[in-house]
Amino acid sequence: MTRVLIVGLGNMGLSHALAHHRHPDAEIVGLVNRSSVELPEELVPYPHFATFEEGMGTKPDLAVIATYTDTHADYACTAMEAGAHAFVEKPLAVTVADAERVVETARSKGRKLVVGYILRHHPSWMRLIKEARALGGPYVFRLNLNQQSSGTEWETHKALMQTTSPIVDCGVHYVDVMCQITDSAPVRVHGLGLRLTDEIPLDMYNYGQFQVAFEDGSVGWYEAGWGPMMSETAFFVKDIVSPSGSVSITEANKGASSDIDGHTRVGGILVHTPQCDRTVEMPDEPGHQELCEAEQAYMLRAIAEDIDLTRHMSDAVQSLAICLAADESIRTGRPVSLEETST
Repeated sequence: MTRVLIVGLGNMGLSHALAHHRHPDAEIVGLVNRSSVELPEELVPYPHFATFEEGMGTKPDLAVIATYTDTHADYACTAMEAGAHAFVEKPLAVTVADAERVVETARSKGRKLVVGYILRHHPSWMRLIKEARALGGPYVFRLNLNQQSSGTEWETHKALMQTTSPIVDCGVHYVDVMCQITDSAPVRVHGLGLRLTDEIPLDMYNYGQFQVAFEDGSVGWYEAGWGPMMSETAFFVKDIVSPSGSVSITEANKGASSDIDGHTRVGGILVHTPQCDRTVEMPDEPGHQELCEAEQAYMLRAIAEDIDLTRHMSDAVQSLAICLAADESIRTGRPVSLEETST
């Protein structure tokens, strides 16, 4: 039985807590959140702690870290140095150096580290990647995720933007998809962004886009924006083009851009070649909670079966490095080279 500490009880933290509550091989030893939150009935009996340090006093085998990004690296390293394995929500850290520090701690301490790339556990996205790779590169990636957020969702986004921009917070998912398909090192990133509201820090922007060039000639575009001013038109584009054809997500019934289940829903995959078009239907897709349960089941299996996570960790650092380079490009107005730092 793996003793699990959940750190952070926002949307993702609560979902991860429910996943461990329902898993037969997990025992939740504590829930950590700085303030009191309304808990699902199943989670009410568990011990609640106001600080990470208090929670670590339970001596967990696994710390699930779902706090704001600026705490990820320190919490993960502290947990692993204390003997626990770590699951860390994306993005892994605020800087590449901090992300590398977390990975090195996992390696040196012999701990398992899994980063919350939820799409890696989604059968439809796994099929999308397989279909794209079958076409062969180089590739053009056209991906975005804009969210017309208001009310509590906008408050959450504003809190996130105290430290992390939309293209970093959301972008790591989709850059990870690009990297899995092309399996080539990134070489250059160029970003543009704009601050569309006075409700966020002066040095932050709530809309951004970037282009990334890969060593094999592939090129990618990603766009992300948050806020009540964002358009609901074409907020979800997932399109991959190669010399042999293209692969696209065709699900039209996405619902509102703020619907978290819609962010992962595929519905159907259109595979186009000059010879013919083929639709791959993806019925009975897992929802957000089911995906979180799949993530945590993988985390527990990695511990129990001693799964080698070397590539998983290096991929997490690489996708973060691309998004942070885009953020740097937006702030400096210059392209950023990744050839000397890509992993």
